[in-house]
This record gives sequence, C-alpha cells and structure tokens, in this order.
Amino acid sequence: MSEVKNPPPPGESGRWTRFVTARPRLSLLLALVVTALAVFAGSGVADRMGSGGWEDPGARSTYATKALEREFPASQPNLLLLVDAGPRSGAGAGAGVDDPAVAAEAERLTGLLAAEPGVTGVGSYWRTPMPALRSEDGRQALIAARVLGDEKTTTRVLERIAPRYQGEHGPLRVSLGGPVAVQREVTTTIQEDLLRAELIALPVTLVLLILVFGSAVAAMLPLGVGIVAILGTNAVLRGLTEFTEVSVFAQNLTTALGLGLAIDYALFIVRRFREELAAGRDPVAAVGATLRTAGRTVLFSALTVAVALSAMLFFPMYFLRSFAYAGVAVVLLAAAAALILLPAALVLLGERVNSLDLRRLWRRGRGAAAAGTGVAGGEGRGWARMTALVMRRAPVFALVSTAGLLLLGVPFLGIKFGTVDDRQLPTTAASHVVQQQIRGGFPGSPGGGLIVLAEGAAGAGDLDAYRERVAGLEGVARVDGPVSSGPGARYAYFSVVTEGEAVGQRAQELVGEVREVQAPFETSVAGQAAVLVDAQKAIAGKLPAALALVVLATLLLVFLLTGSVLIPLQAVLLNALSLTAMFGAVVWVFQEGHLSGFLAFTSTGDIETTLPVLMFCIAFGLSMDYGVFLISRIKEEYDRTGDHEGAVRTGLARTGGLITAAAVILAVVMVAIGTSRVTNTKMLGLGIALAVLMDAMVVRSLLVPAVMKLTGRATWWAPGPLRRLHARFGLSEGESAPAAVPAGPHPEAGEREREREKIPAARS
Repeated sequence: MSEVKNPPPPGESGRWTRFVTARPRLSLLLALVVTALAVFAGSGVADRMGSGGWEDPGARSTYATKALEREFPASQPNLLLLVDAGPRSGAGAGAGVDDPAVAAEAERLTGLLAAEPGVTGVGSYWRTPMPALRSEDGRQALIAARVLGDEKTTTRVLERIAPRYQGEHGPLRVSLGGPVAVQREVTTTIQEDLLRAELIALPVTLVLLILVFGSAVAAMLPLGVGIVAILGTNAVLRGLTEFTEVSVFAQNLTTALGLGLAIDYALFIVRRFREELAAGRDPVAAVGATLRTAGRTVLFSALTVAVALSAMLFFPMYFLRSFAYAGVAVVLLAAAAALILLPAALVLLGERVNSLDLRRLWRRGRGAAAAGTGVAGGEGRGWARMTALVMRRAPVFALVSTAGLLLLGVPFLGIKFGTVDDRQLPTTAASHVVQQQIRGGFPGSPGGGLIVLAEGAAGAGDLDAYRERVAGLEGVARVDGPVSSGPGARYAYFSVVTEGEAVGQRAQELVGEVREVQAPFETSVAGQAAVLVDAQKAIAGKLPAALALVVLATLLLVFLLTGSVLIPLQAVLLNALSLTAMFGAVVWVFQEGHLSGFLAFTSTGDIETTLPVLMFCIAFGLSMDYGVFLISRIKEEYDRTGDHEGAVRTGLARTGGLITAAAVILAVVMVAIGTSRVTNTKMLGLGIALAVLMDAMVVRSLLVPAVMKLTGRATWWAPGPLRRLHARFGLSEGESAPAAVPAGPHPEAGEREREREKIPAARS
C-alpha cells in the first residue's frame, strides 16, 4: 500500500489533517469494508419497523387499550372482514347478507377465523346481529376479530391468514380492513415509494451536481458520501429495532437527509478544496486548508442539525423518537464521511477532481476551476451585485420579506389536529376502499367512538347508573354495555357512540367530560379521540423543553462560531421565520384540501398531531445548516478585512450560489420523497422542500444581508467576558495561521499573500 509523499508538516496541518491524509488508500479501503458490513447489517430493516407510534405509551388511554385487549379482546377489533353478498337473485333487491346461503358461508368463515392461532375475540353479524355490523343497504356485513401482539406480530399473522380469507367464497366476496390491514399496507406502500424516490432522486441529483461542479468526477463524490451515510444509518436502525420500536417512516428521513446533507457537506468541502488548488497549493496542503476552514464549518453544521433533531427524543411517541434516531445517525455519519473519506479521496484525486468537465460540451472556453468555485466567474459577481442592491435598500427588503413570509404562514393559525387512519393511503388501496365502505355504509361507524373501562368491584346498579350519566352528556348518541366477564368480575366496559366524527372536536371534548363523570369504581377512556387528546397533552408538556434545547444549543454553537451576541439571536429568529411558509402551506393544502386532486391525496380536514413537531425539527436544522455555511464565510472575511459590508458581500458571493444549489438539490430529494402515496410522507417531503427553498432564496439571499446591513458593525459586538470566552473556546472558518502558498501562475495566489502580509490571519 503506497503512502502519500510529502505529508503536511506539523506547522501546516494539525493531527486531524495528518490522520485523514497520511494513508488515503487504506482509509478508502476500510470505508469500503465498513460499508459492505453496513449493507449486511442493515438488510431487512424495514421488515422490523412499525407503522404506528403516535400514542403516548404512558397515557391513561394506552393503559385502557392494553387492559381491554387483555380482558376483552372483542371490544377493540383490529381486523375486519367485509363480507359483500351483492344483489341477490329474485324479485327486488334480494335478501343480501340475510340470505341463508350467505349466512352459512359467513358462519363457516367466522369459525375458521376463530380457530386461527393469534386471533381472538371473533364476532360477526351472523353470530351477534347488531345493527352496526350490517350495512344500511343490507348487501354487506362484518366479521370482526382481534389479532394479538405488537405491530410486527400482527403483521406476520395477517400475512399468514390473509390468502385464506380475502377473495371469493361461494356466494360472497371478502375484503380485509381494520387497523392491522391498514398498517400492513402503509408499510408496504412506504417501502415501494422509497425505492421509487431513490430511483428518481439519484439520477436527477447527479445531473444537478454535474451542472454545479462541471466535473463528473467531482459530482460523484457527494453521492458517494450520501450512500455511505444512508447504508450506515440503516445498519444503526436495524440494531435499534432489537431494543426499541422504530417507525418505518424514519427510512424516508434517512434517504432524504443522507443525500441532502452529504451533498451539502461535500459541496462546500470540494468547493473549498478546488479554491485552494486554484490558489497554487498541492493536494495535501489544499486538503489541510480545507479541513481547517470548510471542515470546521461542516462539523458545526452537523452539530446544529443533530441538536435540532435530537429534540424529538423529549417526546414519548416512538414515531417522533424514531426520526431522532435516524436523523442524528445520518447527520453524524454524513459529517464523518465528509470529513474522513472525502479528504482521502481528494488527496488521491488532486487536480483530477476537475476531470471530465461535461459542461465544456456546451460552454467552451471556461476553465473547470473557475466553473467550480462559483466566485471567479459571473455567478459570484452576480451574487455580489444582488447583495449590494439588497443592502442599499435594506429596510425595504427586510420589511417586504418578513411580511411576505408571515402572510404565507397565516393559514397555520387555523390548524386542527387529528389521528392517522386509512385515508393516509391512496384511494385505490384495498384497506382504504374497505374502510371507506364501512365509514359510508354502516351506521354508527364501527370501530369509532369511545370505550370506557370500569375497573374494580361494582354492582349492577352502580354500572347502570354510571351508564345513564355518560349517556346524558351532550354529543353522546348512545352507550352500549356494560359488558363484563361475569358476576363479581373486576373489569367491565362500555361502548360510547358519539355523534359526528369519531375524532372530531366534540368527541375530543367528550373525552374530558367522560373522565370527569363520578363513579364508585376507577374508569379509563380508550378510543381514537382519547389517544389524540393524550398525545396532544404529551406534546404540549414536552414542547417547552424541546424548544429550549434547540434554541439554547443554537445560540451557544453560533456564538462559538462567530463570537457575536447578535448573530445567534438573528439566526434563531430568521430560521423560525423561514418555516412560516411551510406551516401555512401544510394547512392550506393538506388540511383544507387545496390541490388534493393534483397531488392525489385524501384530505381528512386535520393534521396528524406529531407532524408539525417533526417538520419543525427537520426544517429548523436544515435552515441552520445553510445559515452556518453563510455566516462562517462572512465571519472569515470580516476577520480578514474588518470591512462589515464587504464581508457580507464577499460571503454571499462565495457561498450564495452553492447554498442555492444545495437547497435545490435537497428540494429535489424531498420532492422525490413527496411523490409517496402515503399522505404524511407526501406532506413531509413537499413541506420540507418548500421550507428549504424559502430559506435559501428568501432568508439567506435577502433577509440576512438586509438585517446585517441594518445592524451594522454592532452585528459583531459581544461584552468583554463573552469575548474572552470565545477567545478561549471559539472556532471560525478562518485559517489558523498564514499558510505558505507555493508560487504559481494563478493570479489569486499573489493577492492572497499580499493580504496576509497586511492583515493578521484569523485566529483558529
């Protein structure tokens, strides 16, 4: 194994640079081995993931649900067999589900289902002729059952028994519905959609990277970093499934952030490396300078994104916690690959990083290096001119941009929260079709309403009196029960049928009112509305701590990067402002149903409770990602020149094009995720794509320079104690020491040397 000649001397580079450049071939070989192991370790991860996780495991409704499953499995069926008899022969519409032949076959199927291992609490219209189990037109009826176990177990049971029941059975046709069937179809659909999203995103991303870099060789590097991060995260998630529940939805975040952040980090590192090469450095020295500058910024960016995503660990729902697992893992792996593997590859490539400049096919006469930096060419000058215009009219741009973003966020004031159901799936999905037929054709919405668990010794008179008090509440259509296991039993339950939507506003209010009804025994309320109320309470209780973590960590990290008091405050406020368009669009499109036909989804009139928290953490982290890249370059120029406005112009000239390109590429990845047929995934992908574009094209391009112009040199102020703290612990994207640049023909090299002689280099 050959080693790099002329490694950087100690004065030129630190230990980290020597570590990642001394044995680049060995580093890449080890990375290949680790990636291969990750492929093996992460195989089959989707099959071990769940599709739920929206409920608070410590809530009273969760306790009631588990107790009801244990004591009264039939009270909460999660598998429904929709039996369709169709119009019968003879005069008129026929007997339908009451036809003797239909009843005999349905009874046979009911008996077979009751004998299945892992299935209990089987009932049907033909055994218990309740009106709620028969459709209003008499053509359909239900067989209901409870499949025992967690999500993985119930899915395996369903996959085993489904072929024996769905389809034609003599005079009737059977379709499968219920939460278990919906859960299975959601998981399958997400896996298929994720594969399609990757097939869309990868080639489009490669084309965009070639347009940004010009060089096909340079364009392949970010994709390599992204693939390593994605495969490594899948292995991490596979390991976590051995100890805790992980949501299948987290795989979408793995793909999106794995590609998006890897591309962001690689774009800035490769761009800086090419600048250093153009300045006359040899490859090893160029990598050293890159790691001391852009490398530090990548590290800070990764920390800010990881902190924003880790805030979801505060919440008890495993749906949110899963995104924290996936997000933190993929961010750290993307940063590690960008700071270890990418420098090794750059050392080996050297000047060949500019090879295969495909843009020369249609852009003759422009050098690869100038095309790659985005500074020497017209792109940098264009950003500088635009920034100068913004700063000349700073009050106008600041006011108009802020007002526009706030206006776009107005619909969010009318947000309504709900739960996930079959309408997450496309209208053609089998379980969605079944649930829609049940929802529209059966009285009383089977499976909806509230279930009250009564626990403790109680006489028949006490139970009846309690039922009457609950039935007298406004919005209660009727109360069925009590149902108990026999005289003197410790447990009994009531079914409370509510008027209107099962999780509507009145149903949510009834949860609290039922809980307040006095009884001589202990009561707990289960049902979709109860789960929703408890989830909202859990989120509201943990939200202040999560926000405090994000804000305080952001303030601290940005202060360590800049040494300023005002810039961290600006970063938090402007990042939050950049999210308003996303939240407004989510409500306007997905809650109110605008564009539902074009985007092919079914609006439920509400937003799932955990989605705003998830989208905030992801979008805030990504906004900080771009903010760190821009501010760090502005800080470097300010340290070098002491010219505040010039630093803002130069910082945007050098990073504006790349930030915009990175945002467009990440938006492409998120839009590919947004092509999912599952509504929550569609909402996540399209919402984050909008937030990223608004942040790059409005906040970073217009608001940041306008605000920094208005704050002037006070932007960099800090009191004495904080200045001393930053002097000891702070970092920046400036060079740690004046680097000896080899003499060369490139005109920027001499200019940089003269500037270094005049102005002390920025402190590390």
